[in-house]
Amino acid sequence: MPIMFARKLSPPDHSFFLFGPRGTGKSTWVRTHFPTAKTYDLLNTGEALRLAREPHALFRETCSLPPSSWVVIDEIQKVPALLDEVHALIESQNLRFVLTGSSARKLRRGASNLLGGRAAVEAMHPLVSAEMGTAFSADEAIAHGTLPLAVTRKAPRGFLTAYAQTYLQEEIRAEALTRNIGNFARFLEIAARQNGQVTNVARVSRDAAVSRQTVQNYFEILEDTLLGFWLRPWKLKPATRQVAHPKFYLFDSGVARALTGRIAYPPSPEEKGPLMETWILNEIRAYLNYERLAYPLHYWRTHDGSEVDVLLETRDGHVAVEIKSGTRWDTRYNRSLQSLKQFFGGKPLRCHGVFLGEHASRWGDVQVHPAREFLSLLWAGEIIR
Repeated sequence: MPIMFARKLSPPDHSFFLFGPRGTGKSTWVRTHFPTAKTYDLLNTGEALRLAREPHALFRETCSLPPSSWVVIDEIQKVPALLDEVHALIESQNLRFVLTGSSARKLRRGASNLLGGRAAVEAMHPLVSAEMGTAFSADEAIAHGTLPLAVTRKAPRGFLTAYAQTYLQEEIRAEALTRNIGNFARFLEIAARQNGQVTNVARVSRDAAVSRQTVQNYFEILEDTLLGFWLRPWKLKPATRQVAHPKFYLFDSGVARALTGRIAYPPSPEEKGPLMETWILNEIRAYLNYERLAYPLHYWRTHDGSEVDVLLETRDGHVAVEIKSGTRWDTRYNRSLQSLKQFFGGKPLRCHGVFLGEHASRWGDVQVHPAREFLSLLWAGEIIR
C-alpha cells in the first residue's frame, strides 16, 4: 500500500489555481480534499482535444450543478480557452473551481489574466520535513530531494533520471515552449550546475553557445514551468556597494542533481553547500506559501564577500538565515550575519544559523540550529511569523 502524507496546504473555500511542478502531488491532494467534485483531466488527450474544439461544452455540462459545487480541471494550461467558460460559471452559476497546472506560461500570456483575481493562486511544493515524519532524512533530502516518489521509492535515482527526461519531453516539447530542444537541454544542464550561485547571464550564454536573449527566455521557461525561481539581492541602502545579480535556484535538490547528470554519485563537498541551500530555501518558500505569508525572500551580499543566504522582512522585524552543510559550526560563519547587523543599525534583526550538526548553540546574537530543529521551529511558527 502506498505511503500517504498529510500535506500542509489547506484548501481555500473559494475558487483557486493550484500550481506546482509535476510530481509534487497536486492530483493526489485534490482527490483527497475534493472527492465528489466533477473532474476534467486534461492530461487525457481525448478530453483535452474535445474541450479545445468546443470550450462551451464545459458550461453545458456543469451549469446545472447546485450553486457552490466544486469542479476540478486538471492541467488547465492544456486548454486555456476554458478559462472564459470558468469565468462565466463562477459569475452566473456560483460554481467553485480547482484549476491545477504545472505551467503558468500559456495562462499568463493569454487574455484570461488568471480570471482577473476571481480565483486565488496556491502553490504545491515537494514534500517538506513536517509532512514526512519518520520518512524525513536530511542526507536524503540533499542527495535525492523530496518529491513524493523520490521519498517513497527504493530507487530514487532512477525515478529522478526519468523525471528529468520527462520534463524535457512533456513540458517543453509537448507544450512547444522552444523550437530547439537540443539548445535548451544544454542550457538546462549548465543552469543546474550553477544552481544557487550568482547568475551571470552572459557567461551562461557563452557556455551554452546561445544568445543572451535566448538564455533569458530559457530562464523564463524554467520559471513559468515552476522548475526554478530567482532569489534577488537585498538592497539595504542606495549607496551600499552590493552584488546586483540574482541567484537562480531549482525547486528540488534531487531534480537539480539529475539535471546535472550527477545523480548516480554521492554529493561532492562542492555540491553539498548549494544543495543544502536549495533544500532549506525551498522549505522556507513552502512554509510562506502554505501559511499564506506574502514575505519576499532575498539574499544579501556585498562586493567584499560578506553574504547571508536568506533575508526577509516580517511583521515584527527582519530574519536572516545562514546555511552551512558542515557538521561543525565555526565562528567565522557568523561574520556576515554580524556585518548585516551593523548595516541594520539597531533595527530588529533575528539571526539564525542552520547546519548538519547535532547540537544547538548560541553565538552572541546568532542562534544556531541543527537542520531538523530549525525546520521544526519553522513549521511551528517560531522562525518566521
